[in-house]
Amino acid sequence: MDRPGSTDVFRENLDNILLCPDCKEYPPHLVEEFSSGDMVCDTCGLVVGPRIIDNRSEWRTFANDDQGNDDPSRVGETANSLANDEGLRTQVDMRAANGKLAGKLNSINKKSQSEKLNNDLQEGFRTISGFIDVMQTSSIVGQTAMHIYKLAYEHGQLKGKPRDAVIAGCIFIACRQCGVPRTFREIYAITKVSKKEIGRVFKSLEGFLSKIQERNPQASAAQGVKDYKSSNATSAEELCTRYCGLLTFRNTPRVEKISKALARKTSSIPDLAGRSPLSVAAACIYFASQYLEEPRTSKDIALVAGVSDGTIKTAYRFLYNDREKLVESDWKGNIANLSSS
Repeated sequence: MDRPGSTDVFRENLDNILLCPDCKEYPPHLVEEFSSGDMVCDTCGLVVGPRIIDNRSEWRTFANDDQGNDDPSRVGETANSLANDEGLRTQVDMRAANGKLAGKLNSINKKSQSEKLNNDLQEGFRTISGFIDVMQTSSIVGQTAMHIYKLAYEHGQLKGKPRDAVIAGCIFIACRQCGVPRTFREIYAITKVSKKEIGRVFKSLEGFLSKIQERNPQASAAQGVKDYKSSNATSAEELCTRYCGLLTFRNTPRVEKISKALARKTSSIPDLAGRSPLSVAAACIYFASQYLEEPRTSKDIALVAGVSDGTIKTAYRFLYNDREKLVESDWKGNIANLSSS
């Protein structure tokens, strides 16, 4: 026992060596038998230390459907923040020994779950998932749209608004937040909700999400809406990236770079200042494709941008008139390839 006032700190003595009391070999040949939980001398077979605790991972499983008796996954699926119970629900296996009893338990279990999960909310999630599949965008956009829809549903933002319009507004906001903006026209083509209705619901949801973000940023992040910021209308520069990818140029990055640079410079052209970003982006791509000797017709670009080829040519003429000011020396294209119409 330490004396009063002693500053010595207790340290475990690691020099203790366990030896077999019969053969007394050094170094000892001891084996841990985890199946029986004993420490056994490998030379004479004497049990030296009983009740050894196995600290390794448990790789066995007792599930009926495991044929190899080896289940490396010892945890369940991740929590689903979209569900009211976060996905922590009970599922009855229909392949149990007593199929009749399992069927009864399964029906009772489904009834209890239907009371917890709101059918309207689940139907909204299914609709959003279907629209996201049609848009062929990433699953992150769908998850963000579902989180926004759930927030709007829980806070009563759906009252007095058509559900399809709210879903369209959620998808529109989710696309902006995930860096893949879509126009009202593109959302209308998928959801068949009028652009006027989408804009009205969008303004309402944007104000609602901004209030939640200001009130409690941490809670909004936990609810799936993190760092929400009100954004301006989709710019022509943002549209150039997607349109160039859909047009499949040989050197898509170079065409995209020049078209985006042209889109940034259009603010200096008075005739293009008030035009739609769709027509401006299409005209910039039309200009860049000719300048880099990878021409695309105005009709091909019009199919991707969703505007008429006449609108593209009208905007292109304003770019052509100021071509000497717009083209930079390091672009390394051929300005002589630009057509006057």
